[in-house]
Amino acid sequence: MCCGNNRTPFRPGTSTRPAQPAGSQSEFARPTGATFENIGGTGLTVVGPVTGRRYHFDKPGSRVTVDPRDRSSVAAIGMLKAVALPAPNS
Repeated sequence: MCCGNNRTPFRPGTSTRPAQPAGSQSEFARPTGATFENIGGTGLTVVGPVTGRRYHFDKPGSRVTVDPRDRSSVAAIGMLKAVALPAPNS
């Protein structure tokens, strides 16, 4: 037996999930990028295999933030080292 046609018709493109309050974090929040330092003797450019982004390290010691989706591939490059940035002043 039916519910008596008291249902709201479904409209494509509308969400059935409740809206999140402003400032709340999504359960699917993307992790922040990782920063890598060029420890090699020259500059280099790396293309992220997932995003296709170009990460240019112009000279030894230069640092670049890498998309988290490319992180594991960039970490496998011997001339690059993951570095931690200092925490911001409170």
